[in-house]
Amino acid sequence: MLFRHLPRQTLGFFPTPIVELPRLSESLGGPRILMKRDDQTGLALGGNKTRKLEFLIADALHQNCDCVITAGAAQSNHCRQTAAAAAMVGLDCHLVLGGTPPEQANGNLLLDELLGAQIHWTGADRKGEQIGAIAAQLRAQGKYPYVIPYGGSNALGAIGFVAAMVELQQQLREMDQSLDVIVFASSSGGTQAGLTVGKALMEMAVELIGIQIDKTEDRQSSYPEQLAELASSTLQTLEESECQFQPADFQVETAYLGAGYSIVGELELSAVTLVAQTEGILLDPVYTGRAMGGLLDLIRQGRFQPQQTILFWHTGGQPALFKFVL
Repeated sequence: MLFRHLPRQTLGFFPTPIVELPRLSESLGGPRILMKRDDQTGLALGGNKTRKLEFLIADALHQNCDCVITAGAAQSNHCRQTAAAAAMVGLDCHLVLGGTPPEQANGNLLLDELLGAQIHWTGADRKGEQIGAIAAQLRAQGKYPYVIPYGGSNALGAIGFVAAMVELQQQLREMDQSLDVIVFASSSGGTQAGLTVGKALMEMAVELIGIQIDKTEDRQSSYPEQLAELASSTLQTLEESECQFQPADFQVETAYLGAGYSIVGELELSAVTLVAQTEGILLDPVYTGRAMGGLLDLIRQGRFQPQQTILFWHTGGQPALFKFVL
């Protein structure tokens, strides 16, 4: 197996189901739409970050760390799942969250607190800008922190989605099913980089489309350049090849950023509502709502043929529904 040489900690329920969305497809006049239900991974209400954390938490344990530290926005799905994973294996968890403490916690933040995470509020910094300083403070206290980057999106975390492509290919074989396109939310990059590496290694003839849900900030390189760098590093970590991915290897739709990260608009609201009322499936308003909104718009523009089969990768995040007024 591609990642047999790497430690892996079981955290979730895999494989996650693939379901068909016939009423949604019918409402759009085609194409056929399937959904990969990574909201069903099982770790503290599920989500795709569980896949990354199986490798990251295993590495933390392998290095004999006694706590983990990661960062995100106040309603971060990644932080919620990290807190749950840490609790499962007996590690302390420190979350570096952007913003200020609310009067009353709800959504993912409520679950962070319930899971026992220690929260460090950092104002305008929501992408881990202060992780290094807080990690240094922990070391000064005699702790051995393991730093998990924003979104869990380094080479080791991205391997979780290489494994996901292996899982998907096996499911498709068992279903005697082929795909034309896979669509998903793309933000910190680990999901898209891992899927792209997995596609290359498994020689899968499928188009990958990332719907970018957050702007690239404070970086000299473009988002596709960042993805290429991460995918190349992931491939090297797998010890499979020294080849390099190029920005042109990544298809990213940037037209659906709206008013900014976690600002819910009509695109997200209509997508969440339509999927709920046609299929009884809940999306979140920040990631999957925006990504599904992008997919629906692409379908209505005629981007895909009616006879094609599209897989939407549901990356989870439903606890955020209880924070946002729909």
